[in-house]
Amino acid sequence: MKGLWLENNQLQLRTDIPIPKPPEGEALVRVLCAGICNTDLELLRGYYPYTGIIGHEFVGVVEQGADNLINKRVVGEINAVCGYCRFCRRGQPTHCENRTVLGIVNRNGAFAEYLCLPVENLHPVPENVSTEAATFTEPIAAALEIQQQVQLCGDDRVLVVGDGKLGQLVAQTLALTGCNLLVVGRHREKLVNLEARGIKTSLVDAVTDRAFDISIDCTGNPEGFAIARRALRPRGTLVLKSTYAGNLSLDASSLVVDEITLIGSRCGPFTPALELLATKQVDVEPLINAYYPLNEGLAAIEKAQTKGVLKILLEIN
Repeated sequence: MKGLWLENNQLQLRTDIPIPKPPEGEALVRVLCAGICNTDLELLRGYYPYTGIIGHEFVGVVEQGADNLINKRVVGEINAVCGYCRFCRRGQPTHCENRTVLGIVNRNGAFAEYLCLPVENLHPVPENVSTEAATFTEPIAAALEIQQQVQLCGDDRVLVVGDGKLGQLVAQTLALTGCNLLVVGRHREKLVNLEARGIKTSLVDAVTDRAFDISIDCTGNPEGFAIARRALRPRGTLVLKSTYAGNLSLDASSLVVDEITLIGSRCGPFTPALELLATKQVDVEPLINAYYPLNEGLAAIEKAQTKGVLKILLEIN
């Protein structure tokens, strides 16, 4: 089969990859569509030492596996877990000590014609959700994880830093809580997407220091972190929602003096993410900038790294 293979930080389109054979408890999924994520791009830059097929945001059709899923469109949670380690027993499987992670850690990913995942990881896509929209399930779930970690009140002043695809999904999900939300970025044309949904936006220069209860950095760069940090009041909460390719410098003393709570945030719940798509409470269509066939996957990756681009989708099958 064809797939985008990463090795030694070099990406290539291979046509000689064997179709995977699902082990017991797993399903063989024919990939229909996959989204290019910032984490995929960070892997190319050496964020994590990985060899194999990249990609983890996908929609596919089950060809082998549980009878109730055969021929159905599905999305999949990316962490394949052991079920018996201390984190699995505590109900924290995304931190399983023995996990593999689709397209990221020891498991071939979605930028290929087929993939395998445990049956328990798969979720049927509602009929009224398009294949293209459903590729956003994983990042919407990641956005919803913030609400699993931080208790939000209607009068909380919340800042989202970043107008990219993740920042926009985080903003849309947070807006549903009724909090006092502001989203800042550097691209007025991107912020228009949120303004159309009644979400307050501004350019980053307008951020007031020490004015917010909660700030969320969706930029993955030191400048975004600095903006999110200085915006917080004492005893505020800073959520890091992006992976960082390099080391991040910070003033640890100021975190202590201001008693700042620092939270890392990544994978989240798929069921409510699909519900938001099915009920059209989140709009992902404006985030799609282009479609590429798998044969042009290297060009798609290059396009995804272009400044100002939001989501690039790969049409696989």
